Amino acid sequence: MSSETSSQKPRVAVVFGGRSSEHAISVVTAGAVLSAIDREKYDVLPIGITTDGRWALTADAPERMAITDRKLPSVAELAESADGAVVLPVDPTSREVVYSEPGQVPKALGDVDVVFPVLHGPYGEDGTLQGLLELSGVPYVGSGVLASAVGQDKDYMKRVFASFGLPVGPYEVIRPREWEQDPSAARKKIVDFAAEHGWPLFVKPARAGSSMGISKVDDLAGLDEAVEEARRHDPKIIVEALLSGREIECGVLEFEDGPRASVPAEIPPVTAHDFYDFEAKYIDSATGLVPAPLTEEQTARVQELAVQAFDAASCEGLVRADFFLQDNGEFVINEINTLPGFTPISMYPRMWQESGVSYAELVDRLIQAALRRSTGLR
Repeated sequence: MSSETSSQKPRVAVVFGGRSSEHAISVVTAGAVLSAIDREKYDVLPIGITTDGRWALTADAPERMAITDRKLPSVAELAESADGAVVLPVDPTSREVVYSEPGQVPKALGDVDVVFPVLHGPYGEDGTLQGLLELSGVPYVGSGVLASAVGQDKDYMKRVFASFGLPVGPYEVIRPREWEQDPSAARKKIVDFAAEHGWPLFVKPARAGSSMGISKVDDLAGLDEAVEEARRHDPKIIVEALLSGREIECGVLEFEDGPRASVPAEIPPVTAHDFYDFEAKYIDSATGLVPAPLTEEQTARVQELAVQAFDAASCEGLVRADFFLQDNGEFVINEINTLPGFTPISMYPRMWQESGVSYAELVDRLIQAALRRSTGLR
């Protein structure tokens, strides 16, 4: 029987891991979320998705989900069986999760009332998981299908922002067929962009995160290698002009009366790295300044833009919005993350901690917001 018709505590399935290059960071995030969920208030079911896409029943062991001695964790290490699988029925009349192993009778794991996805990148953050949960009729934390897809694709994200009048920096997109069928023409397209906006350029996968596959390219000599590195993560790439200025981030959280912005943070230059890349974020634990040393007017402006971005993409639950504060004093939005990094050292929870919302309260607010929402059109 569902907890909606009984006195049982709501059951939260924390879904993590996944098939993207951000698998390990998702596992780390899950460990933090599992540690923070109030077990007096909620029942918890940890479900890991392996790198090949199998949904696995995993140990509820947050201490095994951390980065230890620069070693990244994985779902495979946490799975209770090497070939057992968790199945979420695509049936909106039932929320019962089933576990099966080869040669064994499937075992019912009970109903799930809400899913807390902590997946990053494709096959999790991009609307695919959200679509599955919509079909299943199970409420979930975070944005819906459209907003998740827009937030994952930097090309369409920037198009949406520009259409709503938000300030966006110069960029160029190279689609898969362009590079595969006529790399010379695609290369010329990038070179022409550089001639207009100058070197260096940033070459990125269009639909990846955690700074995976990003290269800073100083001249033509390093271009092909940067494109191929980005294409390892996504056949569609985006090329962005260098925006000089300060990197500012702002969190948005959905309250009962609508979205609100946190105090902003600043990512200072990381001297050991060319930019704020994966190593700087997660291995060397480079951290930002919270709150950012901004004027009251600058703080109010970036908070306003962050909420506007949240609304422009039809987001729900949470978003981290990333900006550049240019030398001329104007903000330019770089991107949003609909399922931002959520480890204890991640900027999103740190910004809300400084805004008066603790990590545990943040987790609880997100679960409660998801429980209040229905699936389907809303």
